[in-house]
Amino acid sequence: MFHLRTCAAKLRPLTASQTVKTFSQNRPAAARTFQQIRCYSAPVAAEPFLSGTSSNYVEEMYCAWLENPKSVHKSWDIFFRNTNAGAPPGTAYQSPLPLSRGSFAAVAHAQSLVEAQPNVDKLVEDHLAVQSLIRAYQVRGHQIAKLDPLGISCVNFDDAPVTVSSNVGFYGLDESDLDKVFHLPTTTFIGGQESALPLREIIRRLEMAYCQHIGVEFMFINDLEQCQWIRQKFETPGIMQFTNEEKRTLLARLVRSTRFEDFLQRKWSSEKRFGLEGCEVLIPALKTIIDKSSENGVDYVIMGMPHRGRLNVLANVIRKELEQIFCQFDSKLEAADEGSGDVKYHLGMYHRRINRVTDRNITLSLVANPSHLEAADPVVMGKTKAEQFYCGDTEGKKVMSILLHGDAAFAGQGIVYETFHLSDLPSYTTHGTVHVVVNNQIGFTTDPRMARSSPYPTDVARVVNAPIFHVNSDDPEAVMYVCKVAAEWRSTFHKDVVVDLVCYRRNGHNEMDEPMFTQPLMYKQIHKQKPVLQKYAELLVSQGVVNQPEYEEEISKYDKICEEAFARSKDEKILHIKHWLDSPWPGFFTLDGQPRSMSCPSTGLAEDILKHIGKVASSVPVENFTIHGGLSRILKTRGELVKNRTVDWALAEYMAFGSLLKEGIHIRLSGQDVERGTFSHRHHVLHDQNVDKRICIPMNHLWPHQAPYTVCNSSLSEYGVLGFELGFAMASPNALVLWEAQFGDFHNTAQCIIDQFICPGQAKWVRQNGIVLLLPHGMEGMGPEHSSARPERFLQMCNDDPDVLPDLEEANFDINQLYDCNWVVVNCSTPGNFFHVLRRQILLPFRKPLIIFTPKSLLRHPEARTSFDEMLPGTHFQRVISEDGPAAQNPGNVKRLLFCTGKVYYDLTRERKARDMVEQVAITRIEQLSPFPFDLLLKEVQKYPNAELAWCQEEHKNQGYYDYVKPRLRTTIGRAKPVWYAGREPAAAPATGNKKTHLTELQRLLDTAFDLDAFKNFS
Repeated sequence: MFHLRTCAAKLRPLTASQTVKTFSQNRPAAARTFQQIRCYSAPVAAEPFLSGTSSNYVEEMYCAWLENPKSVHKSWDIFFRNTNAGAPPGTAYQSPLPLSRGSFAAVAHAQSLVEAQPNVDKLVEDHLAVQSLIRAYQVRGHQIAKLDPLGISCVNFDDAPVTVSSNVGFYGLDESDLDKVFHLPTTTFIGGQESALPLREIIRRLEMAYCQHIGVEFMFINDLEQCQWIRQKFETPGIMQFTNEEKRTLLARLVRSTRFEDFLQRKWSSEKRFGLEGCEVLIPALKTIIDKSSENGVDYVIMGMPHRGRLNVLANVIRKELEQIFCQFDSKLEAADEGSGDVKYHLGMYHRRINRVTDRNITLSLVANPSHLEAADPVVMGKTKAEQFYCGDTEGKKVMSILLHGDAAFAGQGIVYETFHLSDLPSYTTHGTVHVVVNNQIGFTTDPRMARSSPYPTDVARVVNAPIFHVNSDDPEAVMYVCKVAAEWRSTFHKDVVVDLVCYRRNGHNEMDEPMFTQPLMYKQIHKQKPVLQKYAELLVSQGVVNQPEYEEEISKYDKICEEAFARSKDEKILHIKHWLDSPWPGFFTLDGQPRSMSCPSTGLAEDILKHIGKVASSVPVENFTIHGGLSRILKTRGELVKNRTVDWALAEYMAFGSLLKEGIHIRLSGQDVERGTFSHRHHVLHDQNVDKRICIPMNHLWPHQAPYTVCNSSLSEYGVLGFELGFAMASPNALVLWEAQFGDFHNTAQCIIDQFICPGQAKWVRQNGIVLLLPHGMEGMGPEHSSARPERFLQMCNDDPDVLPDLEEANFDINQLYDCNWVVVNCSTPGNFFHVLRRQILLPFRKPLIIFTPKSLLRHPEARTSFDEMLPGTHFQRVISEDGPAAQNPGNVKRLLFCTGKVYYDLTRERKARDMVEQVAITRIEQLSPFPFDLLLKEVQKYPNAELAWCQEEHKNQGYYDYVKPRLRTTIGRAKPVWYAGREPAAAPATGNKKTHLTELQRLLDTAFDLDAFKNFS
């Protein structure tokens, strides 16, 4: 008996007659099926020939038939026609007319009911079985493809049969059918120009298409055109052909990839380099994707990858100068630039060169990244989106991204899932990414059986219907073909695609690690494994494509290039980290060829501009647009504020954004629910109450030639979306990119982006970034999860020294402080100051991340208002807001000077007034916490010589700002006085969940702040 090499035994049959044999045990399902069909058509009675047919299957085919009667087999077409015509039970099925060999198309449509034949015709039944057989290969052929170069794959298909071989008898066929000719359905291309083939040849061609060194997963895609496209690419006979020139190019690229790693191993055998041995084919694979994409019109490729193979990619794909790479191994190399720098296998690069295959210019950017695997994924996506936006590439035809992954990280890191889910969202799509998985079949020391629950590491990509091409990396030509198809898919459909390079890791996790400790059997096999370069060279020599001397000459030529670069690298005594920028901003840091002045102009605006923005913000600039009644009241309130020359928090933000748009600055605001605002204060997107999907964004109707404003609700993601916005902000300094957390404490889900990219990004990679984080913060009695944006964490990571008082007489002290810091942390207490700090973020001659703790209750607080007078030309952001009440008139009488920040100021002023202590207690607000305003606070302390100093905060003592502010205040005053604390006691949680406890804690805070004897016991 002939045994078919397929694991499709569990595949559902495709035709009416085949269901008779395969599903005869499931009669109850048939009744359910016809009950479902009744929902769509005329009443249908159960047909005896269909007893046991899968209900879901019949329902799916019926729906398909309703759309296109030709999409199902003739036997089903007849059945559904007769059923719809009201055929009595038992008569709807009509056996097709007998067929001559190879003339399957001769069956005509039945236009009227005919008496059912007692037996299903064997020939028709066999044709239907062949269709099931073809589909089985398309669905499950990848499961038995020869993908593992080691031959020890532990991929486990729990839903597949134990054995991968099943008898053709399962399909109602036997050995006598092997030489019969069968008509091929339209859902296969294995016939080429032929419409019918013998069964034996059908099986052979299916084996060649789906069960060799390429495994294709695509039948889960619910788009017929896309499935047909993939079938054609892999089933068409002879389609995977390469010219001798292409083979020689492939060999040369393999030589460069392999010999680069060999050279590093010889020169620096004890250095970590995370080499590519075992997957040297990655380099020609990437170059093939880039070549094909360039051919299709792409001129900018942005890449992200982990550390493994990065040096090789820099050298042989990005084409970084080899001497710049080699000098990184010199332990005596000194750093010329500011910052701590990073290890060589974390660095990025930007390079524009000619693509030698297409003779077109192409720009390549490899984004720098930390050791946190996959963290760079959304950053690359955001940078790609920005580059597409700025060059008007609305379909992703000019700019694209390539992401490289490790198999364990691809399956294990949730950020991969978050990034995939951004791929088709309107404000986040990059119109397709090519994902390349370097599938070493091992993590650090963990094998796949312990590293994932899914059969493949790539199964996460199925969630967005991305086709997945598995390929044996020891077959370079198969790899090149798959990469060409992946690039063409991305160019054709502008959707994500995954290339799974099934390979191995010849060494341990790093070159000094011993993998035999944990994977002895795998590494015994690896030690026997012939390198792919040697295998492919031997193949091409045997084919006569190259001869041995030519091959050896190619090796010696590249070895010589490496040796010469090594000699030059010894002249490099200083590391210029700026050579490794992945996002240069040409022209930004200079003005007329000279460095920009370290100053910042006034952030105020003319009153007519403020009024114009306010008018638009309080109106609907589109005719016949119906807004919600409640929103009408909000806009009316805004209009009243403008008439009174006053702004609240939402209007101040509107003023800042609108004025920057007038100046040509693109603004992008994203996050969860930012269009309306979590607290229903923003309303930047208006929705017509009568017309679905009709919206209006008044901000885009401010000025005739303004920059565009993008405001977009994000998916329910922090890690992925913040990474995306960080990448977007990398692309250009002339944009204000803001991410707002739904509540400030939710930023901890994106902590990796904050810790690894935003906080140390400039120090590690000399990469400035002006991203703004808006983090709603404040103790409002809402419980521990909606109170604190964890300011203590941001302040702890600030790079200023609490024990060193800077030179306060330095010119432009405040601007120089900003230039030297790693990021800026503010907590504004007034809408006007919020307005100024947003504008200052763009008007500065450099870019720093800005962390803003934004309010919740202050959004509507009647005292949180700012007059136009504080926003006019000549005004600036106030780092410190001094006391301006009676206490400031008689500073010698002030007994206590309270320092605070943010919302608690309003609680303090209310309590001070209630206790009639307005002359005894002064309150100073620190609006900019980092860099610390030493100069202004020194003046405040000197102004009140008789006052004791206290820091007051609503956060618990071990949280908030106290541990940051206290040592800096004491340094400011030379430790002449103590700095007391008024606030909540230390606690594990950020806030209580009990409203009464919250109010009790608040009152205790206020009592301490205004009890002038409170600190005497501690003196």
